[in-house]
Amino acid sequence: MLVQQDVTTIAHVIQLAIAPVFLLTGIGSLLSVMANRLARIIDRSRVVESRWNSMNEREKSDAELEFANLSRRAGYTSWAINFGALSALLVCALIAALFLDALLGSNLRWVVGALFVLAMMALSVGIVFFLREVHTATHTLRIGPRSTA
Repeated sequence: MLVQQDVTTIAHVIQLAIAPVFLLTGIGSLLSVMANRLARIIDRSRVVESRWNSMNEREKSDAELEFANLSRRAGYTSWAINFGALSALLVCALIAALFLDALLGSNLRWVVGALFVLAMMALSVGIVFFLREVHTATHTLRIGPRSTA
């Protein structure tokens, strides 16, 4: 009978852990998007850098402005990734705390609640940095040929 109760407890804990695992999947998807944006920023900076020696002074001036913009965007994206990864780590700790709470019979509800709130706060800050990067990218976007006058 005791073994049956332990199995039931573990099954219940697994059910409780499913929701945070889905959250972890969503955070992973966001991190993937953010990492891809960072890769595109790096790719663009390498393209501009590879053309540097063949540029005239005006083009170099424009390239320096683009480098500054790309650097700012890379910083925002890096912070977004850092906070997203922190959020994922906090969700992992949350899942572990749920299991410990159930298996040890301890009362970790405040720890679980605090981990969830911290994870959501970290995710929110990461998304704010991501939005800032997107805003910077679209604000400095130039479409079409540039006049030489």
